[in-house]
Amino acid sequence: MNTRQFFRLAAAAFATAVLALAASPYNLQSGKADLKSAGALAFGPDGILFVGDTSGASVYALDVRDRNPSAAGGSLEVAGINAKIAAMLGAAPDQILINDTAVNPLSKNVYLSVSRGRGPDAIPVILRVDRAGKISEVPLADIPHSSVRFADPPDPASNGRQVETITSMAYVDGNVLVAGLSNEEFSSALRSLPFPFNDSTKGAGIRIYHGSHGRYETAAPVRTFVPYEFGGQKQILAAYTCTPLVKIAVSDLKPGARVQGTTIAELGAGNRPLDMIVYEKGGKHFILLANSARGVMKLPADNLDSYNPITAHTEPAGVPYETIAGLKGVQHLNKFDDATALILESADGSVNLRTVPLP
Repeated sequence: MNTRQFFRLAAAAFATAVLALAASPYNLQSGKADLKSAGALAFGPDGILFVGDTSGASVYALDVRDRNPSAAGGSLEVAGINAKIAAMLGAAPDQILINDTAVNPLSKNVYLSVSRGRGPDAIPVILRVDRAGKISEVPLADIPHSSVRFADPPDPASNGRQVETITSMAYVDGNVLVAGLSNEEFSSALRSLPFPFNDSTKGAGIRIYHGSHGRYETAAPVRTFVPYEFGGQKQILAAYTCTPLVKIAVSDLKPGARVQGTTIAELGAGNRPLDMIVYEKGGKHFILLANSARGVMKLPADNLDSYNPITAHTEPAGVPYETIAGLKGVQHLNKFDDATALILESADGSVNLRTVPLP
């Protein structure tokens, strides 16, 4: 082999290695992503999609290879998306559950976590909806991925119901924050998982005062949350069933710690919060909170530190809200861009995916 051939082969080998690294960032390895279930979704750096696997007590990172930037603006509407997915997957519409939605901040493509079937034998599916409304399946049989299993998952339910190991997720400053339940005494947990993933650690147990129940609680999981900075500190703004709104300092989420959240609003009993986003409009910040029984609430997000902690039994109190009359039947809610929200709504027996202006 002459010198020119040697350097040509060396350059080709180097280029191949660079391409392999570019194709699989963050120590992701190609192969089957063996999800047991697909629930909460969140996007991280470079279009990496995080999938909460409640049945497997794990979080998966998937490189869905969707990094082409898309301009903000435009709209998306897919009427009857549940029936379209059912037809695509060869199932009856009542055998399809859309568990969560997420918007890729780079491409603005929408991702859905879906269960094909009901119960423990349901098949997890990840779908992509592009800007034109075309639905396609993300192949899980051979995809760059990594995963981490929890060190402290809750025991399986004896009544056959799904244990709420994972209820909500977000990527914050190099960590995947995961709300749900653990097997600890403070079973309401927030886990902070460094990404790229390594060995899992225990979550932080969360204790809050529940205004409508009139007591401190440690077993109710956070239903939905958003990261938000106020008072010069990075916080988690968390919503619970029946419906306390609580702030929790991100810096307190150490493995195995017992953390006291601060309840700043009680939004009413008989209600389950579903999804929450924070946005800016007219120079002010707002929270939009979708609920099972109380519609979509709009709350002011500025000066949240000015509200006194709720530590006694109360009816609705603290941060005020208004109900957005034009948004009904909202099951999932995401920020699409600075002016638009994405909603999954139930209307007249159909499930629709569409964008709406931020109120």
